[in-house]
This record gives sequence, structure tokens and C-alpha cells, in this order.
Amino acid sequence: MDAPTPPPRKRHPARRFTAAWPVKDLPAGSSVLIDDLTDPNEPTTSDAPEADPHPANVWRFFVYSAIGIFAFFIPFKIGDSKSTILLDHIVTWITTTLGDGSRYLALIAIVAGTIYQFVTGRWKEDYARMAFAALSVLAILLCAMLTFGFGPSWLFNPEIGPFILDKLVISVGLLIPVGAIFLGMLVGFGLMEFIGVLVQPIMRPVFHTPGKSAVDAVASFLGSYSLGLLITDRMYKNGNYNGREAAIVASGFSTVSATFMVIVAKTLDMMDHWTAYFFITFIITFIVTAITVRIPPISRIPEDYYPGATPHPEKAITGNRLKAAWREAKLELAKAPSLGKVLWENFRDGITMAVQVIPGIMSVGVIGLVLATYTPVFKILGVVFYPLVWALQLPDPWATSGALATGLAEMFLPATLVAGSTSMVLKFTIAVTCVSQIFFFSAMVPAVLATDIPLNIVKMIEIWFIRVVLTVLITVPVAHLLF
Repeated sequence: MDAPTPPPRKRHPARRFTAAWPVKDLPAGSSVLIDDLTDPNEPTTSDAPEADPHPANVWRFFVYSAIGIFAFFIPFKIGDSKSTILLDHIVTWITTTLGDGSRYLALIAIVAGTIYQFVTGRWKEDYARMAFAALSVLAILLCAMLTFGFGPSWLFNPEIGPFILDKLVISVGLLIPVGAIFLGMLVGFGLMEFIGVLVQPIMRPVFHTPGKSAVDAVASFLGSYSLGLLITDRMYKNGNYNGREAAIVASGFSTVSATFMVIVAKTLDMMDHWTAYFFITFIITFIVTAITVRIPPISRIPEDYYPGATPHPEKAITGNRLKAAWREAKLELAKAPSLGKVLWENFRDGITMAVQVIPGIMSVGVIGLVLATYTPVFKILGVVFYPLVWALQLPDPWATSGALATGLAEMFLPATLVAGSTSMVLKFTIAVTCVSQIFFFSAMVPAVLATDIPLNIVKMIEIWFIRVVLTVLITVPVAHLLF
């Protein structure tokens, strides 16, 4: 005969007991409720394992992520074109097809970006945005003069106006929205979460950032700093980065792309050393980043999340890391919207960012190059680097110090100023610094100000100076070993 089933035990909401030892601030012998022992400020945990997600259409993770990886990271040739990534091929095709029409498109975008700042009220947020709103109006005038062929002769210097408009404004203005389309595939279907868990043991202790920030770093080196910033801004607004993490990623990983590095290497006649230059620059840039995250101003940036965003802090992983990575990817995939919605939202955000970025690139870039070309401003600023250059015994300390300072205006300028040097140590040092310095006013600074990443102009100049000093200190001994 089967034993009778016992009735279910009643669950009491709270039971009182007498403490035999002090509990928190309570003396032994006090009578307390068990529920009182729970600290409402401490996160609660459950012994029950979370259910393993089973998203529909798991193939989306593999197919869409593969398309995103191909678009951002795999260089290839089309016909007689240079070997570059798909995004660059698309932008080149668009500019070639439009011809001079790309300048008209840039002018329309600059006008739209200027109107956007005033309509949304962003220009009133702080003094920096007020200044850039005024500079956006100047950008309309400068772009109109270059497009319609009127204005002062210095503006039509091929290394000033045409360089800024054709090489930076048009390229960046097209690259951001085109890249945003493929960005949706790269970050919207679980790949960021998967990679983030895998590289967490490196990124968190070394750079104080989530593992998924590794994707930002690679996207910048192989794609563009503008695409890296687009990823960073999106991750910050979604609650995946806090303010300090977003600032670290933007100021430490959002370098100029490998394509720009090729231009620098060609200018300095260093293509015979391209492989060494690329990898050493990659390593030194990240060594400098690992140092700067531990000192002001970055170390003092609050770890607050974007207002209104739901924080998604990185979880500590125990056990099988690959399984944990796949589980995080499936969790993201389970809540991912349709491909069409992802692509549209990213393209819309890309257009919005592009029209905000390029007015600053147009106006600030021209002003910076005019000052560097026709005035001694940057030679005067270069005085701050003179003791460092003299101590490291680099050739022509005054000229070298001035060249380092011009990098704040445009990352390419230092390379042009030392191109005629016979010292490979100097050229290699300048070549690495051009990339590792991160910030420059012709493009990077306006691009950051167009985002919500908590970096202002003062912080960016401070970080730029620190990065230049650290890069030169590290690079010169390495250059002496190579040459």
C-alpha cells in the first residue's frame, strides 16, 4: 500500500528568531525578523539557474555577423582598385559616381547639420557646442566657396580647402551612414556579447573596459575612427558602457584607420617597413591607452550610465567561458528585432551623426591647417615638447617639437613636416605618434562632440598631450632598435 502524500507545508511570510550573535548593528539576544536581515541595497541572487535561451532563427547570429565582419574587417581588391574593406569600396564607388556632385551633397549635409543643432537646441547645452554651432555656420560658407569656386586663394591651396572637403568631409560624411548599415549586423545580433565574454579577461584588467570594447578597437584600426565612435556612442546610449568606459574606448581605441596609416607610411617613405610599423603602432597605441586609463583626466570621469539607459554591466564569468559567451549571444539574439528595423535605425542614426560631424570637420579643419601653414602658432605650442625632444636627442629639436604640436590640428601634418628628414628614427617616431595621439581638431574632436560621450575639448587636449608624450617616450627606444 502506498504511503499517503503529506500535505504541503505552509510558507510563513516571516519568522522571528533570537540572534545568538550580533547581526549587523543588533546585539546578541535581539529578536528580529528573518526578512529584516536582507539588505535592500545588496543585489539578490537565486540558486535556481537561469533558463537557457532558445531564440528563433539562430542562423541570424552566424549569417549577419559574418556579413558585418566581412564589411568591416576583410580587405580585398575589385579590379585595379586598392585592397581595402567593403565599406571603403562602397564609398569610393559613390564618390566616383557622383563626381563633383559629391561636393553639392556635402554642402547640403553641412546645411542640414547646422540647422539640426539650432532646431534641437543642442547648441545651448554648453559653451563648446555654442562655439561649434557658430563654426557650423562658417562651414557652410567655406564649403559653398569651394563648391562654387569663389573666395580667397589660401582656401584653394590643395593642402587646405580641397584636402579637407574631398579627403575628409566627403569621405567621413559617406562612410558613417554606409558603415552604420553594416554596423547593425555587427552589433545587433549577439556578436558583441559573444566576443565580449571571450576577451573579458584581457580588456577588463588591462583597459578597465568591457570585453566587447575589443570590437571597437578593431573596427577603428581596420575601418575608421568615425565607425568606432558610432559603435561607442551606440553602446553608451544602450547602457553597455558607463561614462568612463565610453570615454576610455573613444580616447584609447578610436584611432585613424589602417588606410590612413598607409598614407603616413608612404609619405615618410617607410613602406619597406610596413609590417613592423603597423604592428608596433598597434601595440604602442594600446600600451599608452593602458597607462592613460589609470591617470587623470580619464580616471576622474564618473562611472555614470547614459541618462535614461538601462545599465547592462558586464557579468563576471565562472566555468566554461565559451559556453557563457554563446549563452550571452543567444540572450541578445532572442530580443533582437527584425533585420529591416535594425538596419533602418542604424542608418537613421548614422545620417544624424554624419550631418553633425562634418560641419566641424569643415570649419575646424580649415582653421587648423591655415594656422599650421601660414602662422607660427604651432611652433610656439611646440615649446612644451622641446625638453622631451632634446632629452631623447631627436634631430632638429625645435622643428620636431613644432611638428608634434601640429598633430593637434590634423594627424597627417607632422608626417608632411618631417618627410624630408634623413633620420629613420625621427620618421618612425612621428609615424607612430600620428596614430597613437588619437585626437586632432580637423576631424576627431568634432566627431566626439557630435556624440554624447562625456569628453569635452579641455579633456581631449589634456589626453592628446599625455598620449603624445608617452608615445614618444616609448617609441624612440624601439626605433633605435629597428634602425
